[in-house]
Amino acid sequence: MNEAQRTGFSERLKTASDARKALLANFRPKPTVLADEAPDRASLRAAEIEKVRLARQDAKAAKAEERAAAAEAARLALEAQMAGELDAKRGERKERKALTKAEQNAKRDARYAARKSRQ
Repeated sequence: MNEAQRTGFSERLKTASDARKALLANFRPKPTVLADEAPDRASLRAAEIEKVRLARQDAKAAKAEERAAAAEAARLALEAQMAGELDAKRGERKERKALTKAEQNAKRDARYAARKSRQ
């Protein structure tokens, strides 16, 4: 032993005892540190389910909006087609009227010319 420290037998026994106590303290169970509040699995699951439900609801709304837009586009196309058909029909009618009027004018002119030739 180191003579400078002047350790006696009782000192060495005490030091050995303290060392044994320190080693045993390492094997003792340490007090567990609990979180302030453990996470509630039910509430976490409910939040996850709510998130999925909202995502599905958004997807359903987007799909419904898409269907409505497609229906509106089809309706507008049908309206445009009907308007085109109506314009064509009106054009044909105007053409017939113009021909009829030209024929009437030709008949009138023929009558007038016949009357002039008789005089």
